[in-house]
Amino acid sequence: MITQIPNLPSNMVGFHSSGEVTKDDFDIVKQKVAELVDKTGKLNYLLFLDNSPKDFTAGAWLQDALLGINNITKWNRAAIVSDSETVIKFTDTFSKVMPGEYRGFHKPEYQKAIDWVSEKTA
Repeated sequence: MITQIPNLPSNMVGFHSSGEVTKDDFDIVKQKVAELVDKTGKLNYLLFLDNSPKDFTAGAWLQDALLGINNITKWNRAAIVSDSETVIKFTDTFSKVMPGEYRGFHKPEYQKAIDWVSEKTA
């Protein structure tokens, strides 16, 4: 399941992921991403993982990939907050091959991730 994180800075969008994630869970993600891009012209995105990447169905991964492709020129900053060192390192490496900046954060760094994604900090 994916739910939107409330009360974030207005120049970003964030989501909380838990349990099994299916392609249908991405409906709210696509809608909120489109609204933010329309409003700001760029995408500042945070995903807080309370599950494992293996909890995402094949359809969910496809929707995630399409989200990235459809907005490839709009990505500005994206953070993944997780307990997984593998996810954090992968996210940090992603910045080297894709437009925009990507960072992984540990769960205790949640506020730091919000500050970074919202461009409050460098």
